[in-house]
Order: sequence, then C-alpha cells, then structure tokens
Amino acid sequence: MPLESRPTVASPRPGTAGGVLVQGCRTLDTLREPCYPPPVERRYIAVEGPIGVGKTSLSRRLADAFECTLIEELADTNPFLGRFYDDPPRWSLQTQLAFLLARYRQQRSLAATPRDRGAIADYLFAKDRIFAEMNLAGDELVLYREVQGLLADPVAAPDLVIYLEARPEVLLRRLRKRNRDFERRITPQYLEGLIEAYRKFFDEYSEAPLLVVNCSAIDFVEQGSDLADLIREIRGVKQGVQHYIPLGSQ
Repeated sequence: MPLESRPTVASPRPGTAGGVLVQGCRTLDTLREPCYPPPVERRYIAVEGPIGVGKTSLSRRLADAFECTLIEELADTNPFLGRFYDDPPRWSLQTQLAFLLARYRQQRSLAATPRDRGAIADYLFAKDRIFAEMNLAGDELVLYREVQGLLADPVAAPDLVIYLEARPEVLLRRLRKRNRDFERRITPQYLEGLIEAYRKFFDEYSEAPLLVVNCSAIDFVEQGSDLADLIREIRGVKQGVQHYIPLGSQ
C-alpha cells in the first residue's frame, strides 16, 4: 500500500514560486497555502544529510503528514559518541561499529515488519560507510569491513532517498543553536570534511531514486508552505536524480 497524505484542504492561490527544479524538471509557478497533497507512491523514504541539516525534524513532519511509521536513528544511545568527539583517533572504531550494529538491528526489524502504512527513516543504512571511510584507516578500516561483511541478511532498500544539503556556516549555526553537549566539540574543519564526504557519496549513489534538496534558507518545521512544496516534489520524483532548489536557498 503506498504512503497516503492527508487530504488537501486549502485552495491554491497565485503568488511567488515556491522553488525551482533543475536538470530538466518543471518550474513551480504557484505558492500554495500549507496543505498536504494526494497520495504519494512511496512506501519507504530515507532522509539523509550531514549533521545539523534537519534530517530528524523533516522525517517527523513527513511521517506525520503521510501518517506512516517513523524510524529514528538513536545516536544518543551510542556509548562511544561523546568520547569520539573528544578523541577521534582513539574512539573511531568503537563508535563506528556500535553505529553499524545498531543500524543493522533496526533495519532488520524493519524488514521483518509489515509496512502497510509506509515508513520514513531519518537515515540511510548505506551511509554508514561515509563515516567509516572518513574516520578509519589501515587495519581498523579492514576490520570494520570484515564485520560489515558478516552482516549477510539484506536490509530494506528505500523507494526514495531525500538528500538534504546546506552551507557549512548554516550547519554550524544550527548545531550551536541546539546546543547538545557532544556537538559543541564539532569543529568547522570536521564539518567541512563531512559535507564533502556526503557529496562524493551521493554523486555516485544509484541504489534508489534521489531527491537532492538545498535547505540552507528554508524551514520545514516552522513554515508549512516549505513542507507542502517539498511534498509536491516528492510526489513528482520518478527515477534517477532530481534537484530541488527553493527560492530562499538561491
């Protein structure tokens, strides 16, 4: 059964374009009042992007809009994460293996559960290797790959991946604003390296349709029109890669 959104209750009104699609996609020429369009033909959507970009906030709003299951990565439960930001070389392997196994258990549970209502996840399982290749080297990277290879049972493949991107200064400002203890130790240099690693990963990603969203200057949580515009783009994604650049992010 496909994901279903709530019925549209507001009529469209003329106005400024909600955003611009590139790479041969259509241009939006109307701005609608916050509303939720008709059914979306997606059963499992994964939302991804670097830390601070808004993955979890958007996933919660989409799960609510589509009335489907929300799957959240519980990063705060990783016992090594705080120590990793204090001393990355010492704690990288432990942190990465803890994340790998936790994500795998969660994904196996998802695969064994009927998804009649659809599902929205605030992470993509395949992204685990972004952090592994960024933070591990030598024998530690070899060990990580050996452990990963032992996880033989397949995980559910998403029907759509939404990749959120934003400028480094925007991410750093959002991290400082939410003021989590371990995130205070994230440096601009680490953040810039992470952003670049994400870009390289998704430049080569082809396992599912991909919607790339620039969200440097938009707010899916506070602005209902931003969310409604994005939902329309989700409904329109077919195959391959589609880029969505809201006007505020240009």
